[in-house]
Amino acid sequence: MGSKKMGFFLKLLVLVLMSGMLVCSVQGDAHYYDFVLKKSNFTRLCSTKSMLTVNESFPGPVIRIHRGDTVYVNVQNEGDYGVTIHWHGVEQTRNPWSDGPEYITQCSIQPRTNFTYEVILGKDQEGTLWWHAHSNWTRATVHGAIVVLPAEGTTYPYPKPDAEEVIVLASWFEGDVNLLVQEALLQNSTSSTPVSDAYTINGQPGDFAACSNGTTYRLLVDYGKTYLLRIVNAIMNSETFFAISGHNLTVVGTDGTYTKPFVTSFIMITPGQTMDVLVTMDQAPSYYYMAARQFVSENPEVPDFDDSNVTAIIQYRGNYTPPAAPSFPANLPAYHQLGVAYSFLSQFRSLASPEHPVNVPLDITTRMYITVAMNSVVYEDEGTTGTYIASSLNNISFLNPEMDVLQAYYRHVGGVYTTDFPDHPSYYFNFTGYDMPSDVTMQATKVKVLNYNESVEIIFQGTNVQYTPEDHPLHLHGYTFYVIGSGYGVFDNETDPQGFNLVDPPERNTVTVPQNGWVALRFVANNPGVWLWHCHLDRHLTWGMDTVFIVKDGGTPETSILPPPAYMPPCQDPSPIVLEDFSDSVKAW
Repeated sequence: MGSKKMGFFLKLLVLVLMSGMLVCSVQGDAHYYDFVLKKSNFTRLCSTKSMLTVNESFPGPVIRIHRGDTVYVNVQNEGDYGVTIHWHGVEQTRNPWSDGPEYITQCSIQPRTNFTYEVILGKDQEGTLWWHAHSNWTRATVHGAIVVLPAEGTTYPYPKPDAEEVIVLASWFEGDVNLLVQEALLQNSTSSTPVSDAYTINGQPGDFAACSNGTTYRLLVDYGKTYLLRIVNAIMNSETFFAISGHNLTVVGTDGTYTKPFVTSFIMITPGQTMDVLVTMDQAPSYYYMAARQFVSENPEVPDFDDSNVTAIIQYRGNYTPPAAPSFPANLPAYHQLGVAYSFLSQFRSLASPEHPVNVPLDITTRMYITVAMNSVVYEDEGTTGTYIASSLNNISFLNPEMDVLQAYYRHVGGVYTTDFPDHPSYYFNFTGYDMPSDVTMQATKVKVLNYNESVEIIFQGTNVQYTPEDHPLHLHGYTFYVIGSGYGVFDNETDPQGFNLVDPPERNTVTVPQNGWVALRFVANNPGVWLWHCHLDRHLTWGMDTVFIVKDGGTPETSILPPPAYMPPCQDPSPIVLEDFSDSVKAW
C-alpha cells in the first residue's frame, strides 16, 4: 500500500476513534453491577428470620453514577421464587424491556437463572432515585438507592454540601411477607393485608423498638458542616413524616429533579418518593434523634395502622458529655395531621431556570379524568356468592395477564389485553360525598393507548366510595410529569384550572392524590413503550389499583422502542399473590 493511501487510512482511523470518544462523552460512562438475590438471616425485634435480599444487605447496594451515564445490572436469582427489579423513576428512554414490573414488561427471573438490565436515565435526570423488586411484596426487603450526581464538570444548583448520606425508610415484617399476604387474601373475602411490625432507618428499627437499642443507626457529623440527606421512602403502605430534633431541613430535590429550596422543620414523604434535603449541623454538640412516623390519611377511628416510631441518631463528633438519651424531634407531626401534610406538599416548585428549564405542555391533545377508589367485587364460586376487596381506576380493577403486556404488544399477540381503558368514569356523582350510589367495578386488563408526542392532562379524583377516603401515591413508569394543581372536593372543570401553575410546577414521578381531593398533572408522551401507572401502597396495587399506558412509536428509529434483548425471562406459573379471576361472574354491587 502506498504512503498516501496509508496516511489516508490512518487519518480516517483517528477520525473514527475521535468520533467514538465524542459519542462516549455525550452518552456518559457505563457502569456494571452484579446483584445476587439470595436468602440471608437477619435479627430484628428479638427474633431471627431468613429473607430475600440483594448481596446479603438490607437495604441493598447503592448505585452511584453521574448524569448521562448508563448502568448494566446482572441479576442472579438464588432465591426460591421468581423476582423482577424495577428502576424507580428512571425514564428508561425507549427501553421498556428493562423497566421491570412483572406482568407488564417482563415475566419474573426464575430461581437459578439471571437477567441483565440496561438502565437508561433520561438526559435531565439528576438527584436521588431508587430500585426495588416489582413482583409480589418482595420489595419489602429488596430495594436500594440510586444516586445520580451532576455530570462531570458541573455541580449542584445549590452550595455543594460537605458530605452526603443515603437514608432509606423501610418496613419490617416478623414473618415472610409474601406468605403473610397470601394467607391474608385466602382467609376470607374481606381480609385486609398485613401491617408491618416496625419501620427501619437504614435497616434498623431504632431505640423504641424491642431488642433494638444497641443496633440503632448512627450518623456521625461535624459541627458547622452541611450534609445532604438522600431520603428514600421504601415503606410498603405508609406515607411518612420525618424530622430531626433541633435541626431545620432545606428541601432541594425530589424524585430525581431539583426544586426551589425551602426550609421546613419536617417533611412528609410517600412510598415511592425520594427527597433530597440539606441539614446544617449548627446545634450544641450532642446526640439528636432523626425520627419518622406514619402519616395516616384514613378515618381516625380506624385503629389498625402502623403506629410505631422509628429512630436513628445524629451524633456530633467532639469532646462532650453524651446525654442520657438523645432529644426527640418535638416538631414531628402527629399521625392524623392532614392539613400539616398538605401544606408541606404545596411548597414544591421547579427551579425553572435556564439550566433547569420547565416545559409544561400547553396545547393538550388528550384529557383524562380518573377516579381512584376502593371497591368490592361480587362473585360466585361453586354456588356461593361473596365479595372480594378490590381497588380501581375509573371502576376498572386491573387483572394481571398470564403474558406480559409488552411482549403481547411488541409481538402483536391478541387476547392479552384490550385498549379501552376509559378516559372518564362510567358515570358521575358526588365522588367525595357520603350518599354513595352502587358502584360497578370490573376486573379486566384494559390499557390506554397514546400516540407519540401527545400532550396529556390527567385529573386524578379521590373518592369516598365505601367510606374509605385516603391518600393514594400514584407512580408512572418511564416518565416524569408536572403537577400543575391540586385541591379538595370534586374537581371543578370551570374554576379549578384557573389556579393551575404553568410557570414552575414541581416535576415528579410519584404524586399524592389527597384524601377526598384531586390532583392535576401534564406530560408529553414522547417515550415510546409500555408503562405502568399504579398506586405505590402495595395493598392497593395487590387489589388492582393500576393500569397501563402504551405509547406508540413516533415513526422513526430514533422515536421507536429499542429492539428487545436477545434473552427475556420466559413466562412461568403466575404469582400466588394475585386476585382470582372472577371475570365470568362479576356483578354490580
